[in-house]
Amino acid sequence: MSEIEVGSVNKYFDKIGVGMIQVTQGELAIGDTLHIKGNSTDLTATISSMQVQRQPVQTAKPGDEAGIKLDSKVRQHDKVYKVTA
Repeated sequence: MSEIEVGSVNKYFDKIGVGMIQVTQGELAIGDTLHIKGNSTDLTATISSMQVQRQPVQTAKPGDEAGIKLDSKVRQHDKVYKVTA
């Protein structure tokens, strides 16, 4: 499997378990697998729900800041990669 960098984490909301991801290239969609890496982060997650500007969406494009439900904590500036087959 290969990975393509698609953006970075801007913020993480502990109480609701949502990471805000700034999409810089490529596209994210429901069902995509992400690999989030940072100094102390190494997480693989599948996108089950996503919002842009507090509205549910199926895809996020470059320039969007997507809120994605995550099971584990991520940190600001962690790199986000889309896993491809």
